[in-house]
Amino acid sequence: MFSGLVKCPICGEIMSSSESFKYPNGKQKVYYHLRCKNHNCSGFGLHYNTEKIETKLKQVLEELTLFMLSMDNEIITCNSTKSDDVKDIEKAIEKLKPYFDAIARNRYLKAIKDGFISAMPIVLFSSIFMLLAYVPNIFGFYWSKTVEAFLLKPYNYSMGILGLVVAGTTCYHLTKSLNRDMPVDNQINAISTMMCSMIGFMVVAVDSIKDGFASGYMGSKGLLTAFLVAFFTANLYKFFIKRNITVKMPDAVPPNISQTFKDVIPFGVCVLLLTIFDFFFRKQFDMCFAQAVIQVFQPLFTAADGYVGLAIIYGAMAMFWFVGIQGPAIVEPAVSAIYYVNIANNLQLYQAGKHAANILTPGVQQFVATLGGTGATLVITLMFAFMAKSKELKAIGRASSIPVLFGVNEPILFGAPLILNPVFFVPFICAPILNVWLFKIFVDYIGMDSFLYILPWTTPGPLGLFLGCGMALKALILAIALLVLDFVVYYPFFKVYDHEKCEEEKEKGLEEVNSGEEQIEVDGDTLKSKRILVLCAGGGTSGLLANALKKGAEEQNIPLITAAGAYGAHTDIMQDYDLVVLAPQVASFYQDLKKDTDRLGIKCVACEGKQYISLTRDPEAALKFVFKVLEGDN
Repeated sequence: MFSGLVKCPICGEIMSSSESFKYPNGKQKVYYHLRCKNHNCSGFGLHYNTEKIETKLKQVLEELTLFMLSMDNEIITCNSTKSDDVKDIEKAIEKLKPYFDAIARNRYLKAIKDGFISAMPIVLFSSIFMLLAYVPNIFGFYWSKTVEAFLLKPYNYSMGILGLVVAGTTCYHLTKSLNRDMPVDNQINAISTMMCSMIGFMVVAVDSIKDGFASGYMGSKGLLTAFLVAFFTANLYKFFIKRNITVKMPDAVPPNISQTFKDVIPFGVCVLLLTIFDFFFRKQFDMCFAQAVIQVFQPLFTAADGYVGLAIIYGAMAMFWFVGIQGPAIVEPAVSAIYYVNIANNLQLYQAGKHAANILTPGVQQFVATLGGTGATLVITLMFAFMAKSKELKAIGRASSIPVLFGVNEPILFGAPLILNPVFFVPFICAPILNVWLFKIFVDYIGMDSFLYILPWTTPGPLGLFLGCGMALKALILAIALLVLDFVVYYPFFKVYDHEKCEEEKEKGLEEVNSGEEQIEVDGDTLKSKRILVLCAGGGTSGLLANALKKGAEEQNIPLITAAGAYGAHTDIMQDYDLVVLAPQVASFYQDLKKDTDRLGIKCVACEGKQYISLTRDPEAALKFVFKVLEGDN
């Protein structure tokens, strides 16, 4: 069963099967072995007993199965007391929500996230050429060296300078954040800080060579250094600009020229300080700063790739989302550098014919831990759509199936709902963890390569897993296994919730709200073509409330204009609206948004999780909510 699947632990070559015969008591007995066929390997000629390998694998799978069964038994035997315990846990988490919100709106974490988003075209563009260069190898086709070099050139000239670009984009977004605390007439030049940060990064991260410089740390390996340089640059600029330590020009000089001279001192001091630091650091440690940073954080990279580290990372993402806070906004900035270092290393190992075993990569988050969105909700959505007896859950599941397939799971999160729902607390947290653990088992024990390529996060989960891991058969098997695993984890909880909803429907029925019973009475000025902008993390959640407002306005014949968008992409259109509404997962950014809306003379409001869910289901209540805000009653 392991023929062609197991690699040599010494050289990484696929091991071949063999057999031997013994005749105890005159009866033939067959023994099966695996051996390395690489003559240059120090392990050539050594045999590995397949029976021992099978025993170890069975042990691991049995432990995993027992774990899942123990969870199932807990929920099946669940009573009201257990439900109360879950609610107590939820309340305890809710008490910590202000601290989570503070972390989510931390300007440095947000700058890292926004910096990566700005650089994402580079990542996706370069990945296309990497796929073109090496995916054909799977089918036994190899490009000539000339064609391979042609395809890799765009990759090397884009992904190869990712660290340099992110140093600039991160500093740019951090400067924008710092400007909120600066006087309107004394703002920091974000373009200047971006350029200064990129130059500073080159100073401390790049080695000089004959007739040029080395590019080893200009890519993903330099990301941690890029963040540090960006933070230093933006804050140094703030120090000088806030105190007006600048070159001042006469009033007759045009503003664009004055701004150039205004940036001379902070720009020059920043580059000079980083150059001095680089000189003494290299003298002391005989290496560049970027290399030293990688060495310091390498133990963290290793720990994060273990079972405990993976459980903490992806369990935390799900935990934050369960209480209505966008988990990736908190966790992802802390691990983003590890992501891109690991996937670059995986590709290098794969190209060298070795086992790509680094687990923590963007693909693991997008196509394994969050299969169908945070909480691994693809399977539970399909269960709602095709297995639910409740008419409400069936309708929600069918309406959400397509978005969830592409990783947009806000409709099911808020429609079911899954978040803030004690019934789904356990599977929502555990499913992502178990998915990642199973992925690691396939990599560590089955010999499957980890993610080699970066794909758009909207790629359907099973397909993204298959393509990202090099279109390997083992990846296809894993995709099926993940769907089965998530089914096992979610099924008992689904049955409980489906039964509850059926009982509710029997008691209350499914009556539509009679919108004609009560008309919304508002001031005449409020009725005149007001514009409402709803913002969330990715545009899915905001669309739910925007659609509810639109439906309610049409029913009441109110000239209301609504739109949905993603927070971070709203700055250029925000001034065209009268009210900006924040969905619960971005509610932590309310204070930052209010500073911007106050300058524009418009209003903004943030919604809590349960409140938002009720508004998306009740168009009339949604209309009342926004009009109260517009009238100044909220």
